[in-house]
Amino acid sequence: MVSASVKDVAALAGVSVGTVSNVLNRPEKVSADVTSRVQAAIDQLGFVRNDAARQLRAGLSHSIGLVVLDAANPFFTELARGAEDKATAAHFTVLVGNSNEDAAREAAYLDLFEQQRVRGVLLSPVGNVIPRLEQLRGRGIPTVLVDRQTDNLSFSSVAVDDLTGGEMAASHLLSLGRRRIAFVGGPSSIRQVADRLAGARKAVQEVPGATVEVVGTDSLTVLSGRAAGEAIRLRPAAMRPDAIFAANDLLAMGVLQGLMLMGDVKVPEEIALIGYDDIEFAAAAVVPLSSIRQPSALIGATALELLLREADAEAGFMPTQIVFPPELVVRASTTG
Repeated sequence: MVSASVKDVAALAGVSVGTVSNVLNRPEKVSADVTSRVQAAIDQLGFVRNDAARQLRAGLSHSIGLVVLDAANPFFTELARGAEDKATAAHFTVLVGNSNEDAAREAAYLDLFEQQRVRGVLLSPVGNVIPRLEQLRGRGIPTVLVDRQTDNLSFSSVAVDDLTGGEMAASHLLSLGRRRIAFVGGPSSIRQVADRLAGARKAVQEVPGATVEVVGTDSLTVLSGRAAGEAIRLRPAAMRPDAIFAANDLLAMGVLQGLMLMGDVKVPEEIALIGYDDIEFAAAAVVPLSSIRQPSALIGATALELLLREADAEAGFMPTQIVFPPELVVRASTTG
């Protein structure tokens, strides 16, 4: 079926195409009688306005692109909700893409958002995408990095201090007398993972006799965590760590399953366990998880605010880097 056009609406209502345009975009310029006739024609024909085409002609879109690392992670769900709430208040919509920690998918979403001429992009990147973001900015599409600090101060960013967060997690485990810490997480190309590990190593270096072992994962999912937990459980007891710091809560929940539900390793008596993000499910785990809390919704809302500020600003706009402090949340997985 061919969609009705503005010309079809104008013909049925007995008015000009310009009058239909005024009804749609500047209704205050049209009489109530004419508006009623045009609206009746729209309803009869089932006409749907092409906002994408209209925005392309105007050069201003009311859509914001958001690319997250993992849409299945409740942390990013909350981040997106924070951005969407702020966008709705400013009469914008948020289009969400899930890179699934895949650089090729990330690039495809950036290409798509560029083609759609979005007003700006919020991005939690997989790797180094600064050259691509510079291209987008050169075409009038600003970008704000979310959940990621950047050394390139020409871009705005909103994140939590993951170096401090990683140090905080490891220090908590060390304060409990644990000395053989395993860091479960990966891939290392994700800056957040690398920073959290670096923070943990910093804490461990300050305690004589303490060590940190890296148990790498291909992704930051429950399944990857479960595989890591099972591998640790199958070691001889003397070869196991006495504490685990998982790079996020999904991994921590998987590790917990691999240790306890698939076996009989006791948490925290034999192995203390801490995650990162403090998603809602962390408190509801079979053993409630200690975690490093991030203000996920606030990160999204703040990033959206910075993006709109840059999109509306003139050449003098100064990029802003906002770093929120992490917070240690202690539960039964470390203290029993």
